[in-house]
Amino acid sequence: MKIGRSTSLKELLAKPFAKHIRKKVNKWALNPIKTQDDVFKSLISQAASTQFGKDHDFISINTYEDFVKRVPVRDYEALKPYVEKVVEGQENTLWTGKPIYFAKTSGTTSGAKYIPITKESMPYHIEAARNAILLYVAETGNAKFVNGKMIFLQGSPILEKNNGIQLGRLSGIVAHYVPKYLQKNRMPSWETNCIEDWETKVNAIVDETLPENMTIISGIPSWVQMYFEKLQERTGKKIGDVFKNFELFIFGGVNYEPYKAKFEKLIGRKVDSIELYPASEGFFAFQDKQDERGMLLQLNSGMFYEFIKADEFFEDNPKRISIKDVEIGVNYVMIISTNAGLWAYNVGDTVEFTSINPYRVIVSGRIKHFISAFGEHVIGKEVEQAMLEATKGTSISVSEFTVAPQINPENGLPYHEWFIEFENPPENIDKLALKIDESLQQQNSYYFDLIKGKVLQTLKITCVKKDGFKNYMKSIGKLGGQNKIPRLSNDRKIANALYDANFVN
Repeated sequence: MKIGRSTSLKELLAKPFAKHIRKKVNKWALNPIKTQDDVFKSLISQAASTQFGKDHDFISINTYEDFVKRVPVRDYEALKPYVEKVVEGQENTLWTGKPIYFAKTSGTTSGAKYIPITKESMPYHIEAARNAILLYVAETGNAKFVNGKMIFLQGSPILEKNNGIQLGRLSGIVAHYVPKYLQKNRMPSWETNCIEDWETKVNAIVDETLPENMTIISGIPSWVQMYFEKLQERTGKKIGDVFKNFELFIFGGVNYEPYKAKFEKLIGRKVDSIELYPASEGFFAFQDKQDERGMLLQLNSGMFYEFIKADEFFEDNPKRISIKDVEIGVNYVMIISTNAGLWAYNVGDTVEFTSINPYRVIVSGRIKHFISAFGEHVIGKEVEQAMLEATKGTSISVSEFTVAPQINPENGLPYHEWFIEFENPPENIDKLALKIDESLQQQNSYYFDLIKGKVLQTLKITCVKKDGFKNYMKSIGKLGGQNKIPRLSNDRKIANALYDANFVN
């Protein structure tokens, strides 16, 4: 009886707390321009005496226009000379003092990347994740899930130490900040979370969670799918029957739409979901409404945002704008300056605004993950939409896919090659390819012109064997955690690897 009272008390307390947090969020979300202006002034003021601040004359920066003149846009490679000094233990370089962590991520050109996390920036990572759940409670009135167990599929929480600064994957760092009131609810166990091999870890998670009352499941969709499939193999049941009180799926990292049909089939019933937009550089946005498209941009989290139109990004001097000048439906490269010491930093993501009252975004792709081998500049959002439209209302089920250019085919014109791993393949591959291609032409006028002008032929589909993508990720040491297959490449590195390893039919 005591357990029942204490459980219901937790649920009871969650609702007024959620309403309180919603009021706090609304305060800045509905006053966005002033909020960002205050963040900007605070960042410049606090960093004026750092090495970076002195090198870029922060003391004389009074306006955003001053900042644009003095601080160029940089990616990790360009900021690396400063980061290396911080890694070596130098203080007051990019931000005051030293970072408390480095989030270690895989770099595409320079090996490991070390993204600083400071005592000022860390709380916002935790707060945003908490607020995403609380705003869901405030909107729906549903707080029953707080009584059950919650699983967060993430990287190992084991951290290394370098010059007095701890380093590890962001998800592993965050694992050290689970609030005390959630410790008993949280899964997997610390020991299981520390398992490095992903397949061994997922099997251990299945063992631990099967007997439990799981109510929240969270992680990157592709890896949660693997967990669900192992549960189903073990039990022969739908996930919704294995966990009868499973009510909320929380995800981030990739677009959920390509996985949605598969997930609904695995679960066997509808489950509410919350989309998050976390990254090592900052927790940028989360879904604040169940019936609104897009995620609420975190404007009060120690980050100042700039945007450059993706179509103009590779020009010599592309125009940078602040939040007040963005437009709905335009594809932007997102640039951030943060209280972790990243300045006019190109995260590499492209976003599109779905609303400017309040400011909500969707992630449309990666500025480096696109195909423009022929000037078509096809982005992630477009290929995912094309796949969705082509398979809608059919029995076709797709596990995973990626797209690469075929510039020098043996016969005929160049084309886009789609590598697709089917759960349930189509009867006619060519018909599906045509449907996808038609959708892509409707969305992207450059691609349309290249097809009509006979520069390109329509796309071709190459079928990937079952678990082909999983085996590819395993072969490059990136199975599980926060790793994911890029939707698009501008080269054939992944394509060639799939062929060389005989992962395609």
